[in-house]
Amino acid sequence: MPIHITIGRRKTAIARVKLAEGSGKVLINNKELERYFPVAVLREEVLRPFEVTSTLGRYDAKVRVQGGGPTGQAGAVRLGIARSLLAIDEDTRQNLRNAGLLTRDPRMVERKKYGQKKARKRFQFSKR
Repeated sequence: MPIHITIGRRKTAIARVKLAEGSGKVLINNKELERYFPVAVLREEVLRPFEVTSTLGRYDAKVRVQGGGPTGQAGAVRLGIARSLLAIDEDTRQNLRNAGLLTRDPRMVERKKYGQKKARKRFQFSKR
C-alpha cells in the first residue's frame, strides 16, 4: 500500500501527515503521541478520525507539525489524518463529513490595528 501524504492546518499550525498501513502507531515530530500531547483531550482529538472511520490500529501516522500552540497543532494533525484516510478510502467521506473532520477551521487571530491598544480594544476616550 502506498504512503499517503496530506497537509492539515489550524490557526498558524501546519501538519504534514504520512499515513501507511501498520499497527496504529502515531509519531509526532519523532515522539510518541502520549509524549507529544500529554493532555488527554488533545490525544482524543488527534485520534478522532480513526475512531469515526473504525480504522483505529490499522494505520501508522508519521507527522511533522510546526507553528502555533498545542490546540492548533492537534487540530492541524486531526485534519491531516482525516484527509489521508479520505485519500485511502473515498467511502469514508460521509462519516468524516458528518463528524465535521474535513472542514478547515478558518478562525485566525485578528491583527492589531494602529492607533489602538489591541485588535479591538481602544485607548480610553476623553471628551475634555
